[in-house]
Amino acid sequence: MTSTFQVATGRRPLAIVAVLSAIALTAGCAAGPSTRPDVAVERSGGGAGAPESTTEDPGPAGPPPLEVPITDLAWQDCTASTTSRYGVTASASVVVECATFSAPIDASDVSLGTFDLAATRARLSTTPPEAAPLIYSPGSDRPASADIAVLAAQPDTSLLAAHPVVGVDRRGLGASAPFDCGTAMTDVRSQLADLGQFTPGSTDPVDTVASLGRDATIACTDFLQADALKFGNAASADDLEALRTALGVRTLGLVGSGNGALVALAYVSSHADNVSRLILDSPNSVNTDASSTTEQTVKGREAAFDAFAARCVASNCSLGADPRAATTELLSRAASGGLGPVSASSLLAAITRSLAFGSPVDAAARTTALSNTLSSAARGDTSALTAAVLATRADVGSDGQFVSRCTDGQQWPGPDRVRELRQSWGQSYPLFGADAALGMLACAAWPASSPSPLPGSIAVPVLVLSGNADPVVGNDGLPAVTGAIAATGATTASVTWQGFGHPVSILSSCARSSVVAYANDATLPGDGNACPA
Repeated sequence: MTSTFQVATGRRPLAIVAVLSAIALTAGCAAGPSTRPDVAVERSGGGAGAPESTTEDPGPAGPPPLEVPITDLAWQDCTASTTSRYGVTASASVVVECATFSAPIDASDVSLGTFDLAATRARLSTTPPEAAPLIYSPGSDRPASADIAVLAAQPDTSLLAAHPVVGVDRRGLGASAPFDCGTAMTDVRSQLADLGQFTPGSTDPVDTVASLGRDATIACTDFLQADALKFGNAASADDLEALRTALGVRTLGLVGSGNGALVALAYVSSHADNVSRLILDSPNSVNTDASSTTEQTVKGREAAFDAFAARCVASNCSLGADPRAATTELLSRAASGGLGPVSASSLLAAITRSLAFGSPVDAAARTTALSNTLSSAARGDTSALTAAVLATRADVGSDGQFVSRCTDGQQWPGPDRVRELRQSWGQSYPLFGADAALGMLACAAWPASSPSPLPGSIAVPVLVLSGNADPVVGNDGLPAVTGAIAATGATTASVTWQGFGHPVSILSSCARSSVVAYANDATLPGDGNACPA
């Protein structure tokens, strides 16, 4: 299936291809029949502004209240399809609903057409109709629909009882309209996922991945042309504004997790008066180059694995008395081709996904599941590991994720610097370091983009959540985030979760209680509060 639109005169046409396999993955979360194209439509003239909200002006007393949508999306129940896709079961009374909305490809020139984006909402069947939603964005870390599915499976449903949570899948991720950079990208995509381990003629992994990264960049920039850089945090912030307009409200209550925290900050930067709540959950660092950001992530992965290993040993898990040694041995086997089609990089990516995201939602069950997957692979049964690899690629292996990740990164290192980092990180972070250094080369040829914008002022108090062992963003970048907020003069409060995984608001019931209190009336908890693992 192909959807094409013609861009404005003077620019070459852009064809966005919706691959059938991607459609099959996302069909369970579709919003039902629609007369709109799968990806984009041509549109001329300017867009209409947001409808006037009937919410009364709260005056200068404090932040405005969360608002109930005036013109809601066309929600349809997708509980079974969404939760089964991510391997969880919704808790009793939880309803998951899916819809789509359109956002301009370029908010500065709405005549260029629109992109169809997916929204996934979780609520209780008993949640009052007048309960105002929170808008959740994980950026390019993984689809919002995945986190909404895990939230729906949590036994503690207090947040959903008070406020529906609406997740927005980023352009090209999850159930949002997919795009394919073309046949030239097909083989490159798989080879990049394996960091060139199975690439024919590969001798030097640094040269191989650098070459694959150039090929991927050429394929996607040729395909996207002038729109290649319209997939970063600033564009995602514009998509949130399109959602606000679609809902007919003056303000949004935003939850930005990981990379999505930068999306939320970018939104505040351009729409400061349209924010009633701001929660930054496990935020990416701000104003850092790709090497620094990646090293922070690697530290988080090592810490998360150590937390997993300690729990694993305490529960007498199948990996034995030394889970790290057993996993290191398995990684060596994968690197030498001993796990068949599962490369060393794919193994580490699957481990990271298992450490990060709550499926199963219970930490003890998650520990047992990962331990059994790895120990079975060590015994020669790679079926569970292969399934984990495929699930990981479904989450973050799309062309949309590649383009978004590369666009968001700053100052990607070249081959010589990566060679140095592979050696030093391999010693400092023995499980994840060398692989993460090599992976940065996938984006080394991508065109430079502007840093994600930061707000000069924030008119609402800000709740910041972080985890001690976060395998998606780490924890070292938190001071830069809180410093950027402090520079605006905004009031902040931080809550730290002592568990492992990402993000905090999805996995910690203690943290969700702080979210509920803050969402209700913008009351912050005491700064420096901690939540147990």
